[in-house]
Amino acid sequence: MAAMTTLDDALSHVLAQAQLLGVENVDLFNADGRVLVQDCISALQVPPQDNSAMDGYAVRAADITATGVALPVSQRIPAGHVGTQLQPGTVARIFTGAPVPPGADAVLMQEDTTVLEDGRVQFNAVPKLGQNIRRAGEDIALHSTVLAQGTRLTPAAIGLAASIGMAALPVGRKPRVALFSTGDELVIPGTVAPQDMPPGHIFNSNRYFLRALLQRLGCEVVDGGILPDNRAQTVAAIHRVAQDCDLVLSSAGVSVGEEDHVKPAVEQQGELNLWMISMKPGKPFAYGKVWRNGKDMSAGVAHFMGLPGNPVSSFITFLLLVRPFVLRLQGMQDVAPKAIEVTAQFEWLKKEKRREFLRARHTGNGGLALFGNQGSGVLTSTVWGDGLIDNPPLTPIQPGDTVRFIPFTELM
Repeated sequence: MAAMTTLDDALSHVLAQAQLLGVENVDLFNADGRVLVQDCISALQVPPQDNSAMDGYAVRAADITATGVALPVSQRIPAGHVGTQLQPGTVARIFTGAPVPPGADAVLMQEDTTVLEDGRVQFNAVPKLGQNIRRAGEDIALHSTVLAQGTRLTPAAIGLAASIGMAALPVGRKPRVALFSTGDELVIPGTVAPQDMPPGHIFNSNRYFLRALLQRLGCEVVDGGILPDNRAQTVAAIHRVAQDCDLVLSSAGVSVGEEDHVKPAVEQQGELNLWMISMKPGKPFAYGKVWRNGKDMSAGVAHFMGLPGNPVSSFITFLLLVRPFVLRLQGMQDVAPKAIEVTAQFEWLKKEKRREFLRARHTGNGGLALFGNQGSGVLTSTVWGDGLIDNPPLTPIQPGDTVRFIPFTELM
C-alpha cells in the first residue's frame, strides 16, 4: 500500500501551483467577496475635520465651569454646513457629524441642557475638553493603507472603501470552473420521482453543494453534468471544458477501480497526482493539469482537482483543499481558516490513525456536542453541525478536553 500524504503536504503542493489569474476593476456594488489585489490607500483623512459626535451644543469649556450657566446661541450648524468662529460667551447649536466651529473645544449633548424662555441654553453638566468631538483623522489617516492587498472584501470593507471616495477596486479575476459529477448511478433531482428511483441509483447531491460553494467563492461555474462511466466520453468532456476554464473539478472517479475513468482521462491529456490523504473523511484526492492543446503547454493549461464521491468526504475535502486553492487563484494569500479552542462535551474514544474532521456544533453553555453518526455518507451531519473539530491522529476525546474547532463560517 502506498504511503499516505498528509493534508498539510497536499495543501502546500496545490497552493504552490496557484497563480493570480488576472486583475479587473469592479465597482463597489459588485465587489462583495472579491479579493483585493492592490493596497487601498486613502487620499484623505476621515473625519476630514473635527466633528460632533452628538446632537447638542458646541461650547468653549472655559465658559461653563459650573452647572446652571446659561449662554446665548450664536449660530446653528447642521451636518454638511460649516460654522464660523465661536465667540466667547456664546454657544453653537450643532448636530451629529457637523464640523466643530473654530474656538469650540467641547460638545455637550442636548440631554444635558435646558432651553430657556429667552432663547438662552442652560447647561446642566460641566464639559470636559474634547468631550463628544470626533477628531480629524481619528478613523483614517491621510495616505494610510485602509485595506491590504489580499483582503477578501466584506460589506464592511466595501463601506470603508466608499468612505474614502473609491468607486471601484482592483480585484482578482473570477475563476471559471467546470464542475463534473461521475457515475452511471447518479440521478439529477427532478428527473425521476423518489418512488420511481431505479434500483442501485442515488440522487446527485454533490453537484448542488459544490456549485453553491464555488459560487460563494466568486467563481463562474460551468456545469458539465454527469460524466458516464465511459473512457472516451470522459476524455472528450474534460478536453472540451479545459479550453476556456481555469479549473476542472470532479467528484468521484479518481480512485483506481475499473470504472473510475477520470484519472486516466486526465493523464491522457495532461498530468495527475493521485494521493491517499491521511484524513477522515476524504481519503482520495487528485490534483493535476490538463493541456489545452495536446501535450503542448504553450496553449496554456487548466488545473484539475478530483474529489471523493461520498458526500461528506467531497464536502470536507472541498473546504480544506479546493477552497484555499480557488482563493489563491484570486490573489488571497492568507487562505488558512481561523480555528478556535472549545471545550468538548462528549466522549470520542476511537483512536483513528488519520487526522479526523468531526462534525460538531456549539451547545447553549459554550461547549461542543458531536453528531452521533460521523459516516462519510451522512450529509445531515454537515447541516446539523456548525463546524469541524480538527482532531489529530490517535487522539481520543474526553468531556472537558479542549479541542481545535473550525467554524463553517470560516470555510464558506
